[in-house]
Amino acid sequence: MTAPAFHPVAIECVRGDITREQVDAIVNAANTALAPGGGVCGAIMSAAGPGLAAECARIGGCPTGEAVATGGHALPARYVIHAVGPVWRGGGHGEEALLAACHRAAVARARELGCASLAVPAISTGIYGVPVARAAPVALGALRAAAAPPLERVRVVLFSDADLDVYRRALAALDDAR
Repeated sequence: MTAPAFHPVAIECVRGDITREQVDAIVNAANTALAPGGGVCGAIMSAAGPGLAAECARIGGCPTGEAVATGGHALPARYVIHAVGPVWRGGGHGEEALLAACHRAAVARARELGCASLAVPAISTGIYGVPVARAAPVALGALRAAAAPPLERVRVVLFSDADLDVYRRALAALDDAR
């Protein structure tokens, strides 16, 4: 008996609005309380409608480095996976490990839900202050390491052209290292 063929998960970086992504699940850059916030979290909560905030309130919270899933409510995505990234405290407090962990946890939730496609924002790079140049290789490396079937496609959706450039360069470096 031969081993099954390895099918790598496609990872791409794009500029766009994560709330409009036509994927099975989107990842929310959540806070530990799973409360409506600003940035990506605020945009997702607003676009999803009040049912998402109510479902998050019932869950009650999520520790940094972990992820929980809810329904997508009014979003095109069937699910929202709430991943809690670290607050930047200078880089010497395990921020990169926690950032990698929340990405791995988000992929794990997507796989548990049977998702074939996933959209992920630049977690922790907004008000949490993780420098984009530090976040990109950590996030992309964790996504690549964790992504496996049934997941087929991961789209990293960035808000700005500058962030997109950093993430695309980090993805190219990962590809070159293969």
